Amino acid sequence: MLSVVVPCHNEEECLPLFSKAIVGVASELFETYDGMRVELVLVDDGSSDGTLAEMKRIGESMGGECGGKLIVRWVSFSRNFGKEAALLAGLRRSTGDLVVTMDADMQDPPALIPDMVRTLMTNRDVDCVAARRVSRRGEPPIRSLFSRLFYRMLNGVSAVPVPSGARDFRMMRRIVVDAILSMPERNRFTKGLYGWVGFRTVWIDYPNVSRAAGRTNWNFWRLAMYAVEGITSCSTVPLSIASWVGLLLCVVAFATTCFIAVRALAYGDPVAGWPSLACIVTFIGGLQLMCLGIIGQYLAKTYIETKHRPEYVVREEGGSSAEA
Repeated sequence: MLSVVVPCHNEEECLPLFSKAIVGVASELFETYDGMRVELVLVDDGSSDGTLAEMKRIGESMGGECGGKLIVRWVSFSRNFGKEAALLAGLRRSTGDLVVTMDADMQDPPALIPDMVRTLMTNRDVDCVAARRVSRRGEPPIRSLFSRLFYRMLNGVSAVPVPSGARDFRMMRRIVVDAILSMPERNRFTKGLYGWVGFRTVWIDYPNVSRAAGRTNWNFWRLAMYAVEGITSCSTVPLSIASWVGLLLCVVAFATTCFIAVRALAYGDPVAGWPSLACIVTFIGGLQLMCLGIIGQYLAKTYIETKHRPEYVVREEGGSSAEA
């Protein structure tokens, strides 16, 4: 069985197009592989539009299509818990030997799914097939620039490689999914977890695809917070940087103090006035606040982990093959 896990947040306009594409892909797989079944797992991440209603409609209309080989399941959160929580919920409910995660906005082309299945079926030593964008044509230039900077920075501080352009669009064997689900942390950066668990991965490159409908939910602020979450989840290097910056400033301050003292004693040269002192104090204070902010990011993660709250709360779920 192939499970298709799709996190959704305000995707009412895209879901009809996506479900139609999935039916076409499923029909192709049924013709190619005997005994193949497809399970579509839709996760509503607290949408404020008609996403949940559209999911229910898809479950009623598509459930049991293709001779009962295509089943639909859906789950709805009590509020918006974020894409990482939605991915986790979908993976937990998937039952297939192969599991593919993708977005509903059609920027992850469903037409690539048969190629992914073929790669895993013909190469038993391959555990995962992942997709990455090789171009960002059609995106705002500033967003493309910051995206490239994020991946460069992330790979510079993390021991876990995350290729530039990597998406959450990937197909995994059950052993990979089980490894991902075995990790209990609540602050999750799934792209980093994929690299951490290892397994042999084959990459499929494809050009950027525009959204099929609607508007993206990712504004600049959310992307910035996602970048901070990714870096602090994959590496403790920022803490080391803060420590080394503090040590360097101590050395500079000591050397400057010695220089001023010697200069005053030897030449009787008065110390510069308050403007330069104010600039130095402001600079040092800013660095201290930045370092405290870095430490605070890691402390906040520890605080959240120790509360042991669930990653999400389910309001309702159902579908053509929903568990009780």
